[in-house]
Order: sequence, then structure tokens, then C-alpha cells
Amino acid sequence: MANGQWYPPQWPDRIRALAAGSLTPVTPRRAATVMLLKDTGAGPVVHMLRRRASMAFAAGAYAYPGGGVDPRDDERHVGWAGPTRAWWAHRLGVDEAAAQAIVCAAVRETYEEAGVLLAGPDPGSVVGDTTGPDWEADRAALVARDLSFAEFLDRRGLLLRSDLLSAWTRWITPEFEARRYDTWFFVADLPEGQRTRNTSTEADRTVWIRPAEAAASYDKGELLMMPPTIATLRQLTAYGSAADALAAAPGRDLTPVLAQARLEGDEIVLSWPGHDEFTKHIPTGGAPA
Repeated sequence: MANGQWYPPQWPDRIRALAAGSLTPVTPRRAATVMLLKDTGAGPVVHMLRRRASMAFAAGAYAYPGGGVDPRDDERHVGWAGPTRAWWAHRLGVDEAAAQAIVCAAVRETYEEAGVLLAGPDPGSVVGDTTGPDWEADRAALVARDLSFAEFLDRRGLLLRSDLLSAWTRWITPEFEARRYDTWFFVADLPEGQRTRNTSTEADRTVWIRPAEAAASYDKGELLMMPPTIATLRQLTAYGSAADALAAAPGRDLTPVLAQARLEGDEIVLSWPGHDEFTKHIPTGGAPA
């Protein structure tokens, strides 16, 4: 492998099955992930985690904190600060209930997997240190889904700070994948007074790394990543600070990126529109090139 592109060995057979009409695509599950940034003297760094080798999906790959939407977040009113649910619905291209659930997923997963909470007691403040045992008990209850995010915020007297997030891009898992996600990527700045820690049961390592350094390690085959991860890292290299990236986010196109597989002669061509570096040519009886 010339680089660190994640490429499951079962993909060619599944692509062929999809082309033959014998594979029915799975409906993608809504999800959110957050590129958490902080500034350093050498420029911004992004928080990443490495998925455990035992994971069924993208084992060993580096990714950002994130995960699926909790359906309870569609239904219950959540304490909210920042742009309205209607504003987010327009930005994300969904209805207001779905917008609330997606933004909640972004904030909840960042707390569950990195220990960072984008919430505060009022619209102008954010919580400080969240490492105490009482915080950890609530975080564990969220992970176990014993506690909904709305209940957690109510219990703590907190408002979700939607203004601390900006939507960056949207990727949908290819139709031939067994596990599919419709994922909105967000960018956020690490709140003052908070610090990350590896709280994820799905990760065996976490790092703060400059996007350019992570991309270079991917290019050398040293870090394994899925296409959306390396694509967003390359995009982040253009910004000299977390504030610059956040300021650029509202102007970004959120048209979903969905891989396409087509038959051309004796090979399958797998591509991601707008991202030529991920194109794969798969001989009908061989490995991808």
C-alpha cells in the first residue's frame, strides 16, 4: 500500500454484488464527528484517536471523535444556545428535529470520546474542568445510553453551545459497505479550561497532531485513515489558526460526498466525486490498483 488509505478486502466482492443487483444497500445511519482544534506556536493541531484493532469498522484507522445519532435527541427539547434549530436545519439540509439530533450527537460524542463538553450554564460561558468523578459517572451513563443528552444537560443546568461548532463537510458511506453512515463533519475550538483525554472504549491511542504532519504520515503509509479523514486533514492545512478554520466553515459546501463504483471493461472503478486521490481500479479477478 503506497499510502494509508483504509481499504477493506471484502470491498471488491461487495462492489461486484452491488453492480450485479444481488446486494441491497443498507440505509445509512445519521452520525456526526468533530475536528477539535487548538492553537500552538506551530499552528493549529487537531485531536485524533486510533480505533482499536478489535473494531468491526475501520479497525486501526485514525479518526476524529464521533458516532451515531441518539434517536431520543430528535424528540426531547434540549437546552440550547447559539444559532437556532431552524438555522441549523437550513445549514445541514434536514428538518429541525434532525438538526437538533445531529448537533447533539456532535457535542455528546466529543464529550464521550474526548472528555470535552461544548456546553455552559448560559449562552456566554462554557464549563471548565470535566474530569471529576461526578462528571465521569454522567459520561459513562451517556456512553451506556442510560442517560439521554437532554437529560444530562437538564441535570447539570447546561445549555448546548451550538455556536461553538461549525459544519464543515458531509460524507455518506458507500452503498456497498455493510455498515453505512451519513456523517456531518464539524469543526470546533478546544474551550479554555478543558483538556482532552482518551475516554473512548473504541480507541487505543489519542494524539494532538498538526494536519500537515498527519497527512504526511498518511502519504508514507504510517497512519491508516478513511477517505473522509485524510480529505478533511488536507483541507485544514490551509488555515493558520483554529479561528481561521472556524471562520471559513460557514462558506463550505455540504453537498454529500458518496463513493461511486462503475464497471469499465474488465475492471471496476471506485471513485469519490471531487477527490481523485482515492480512485481505485479493481480488476474483475484481482486486487485494486
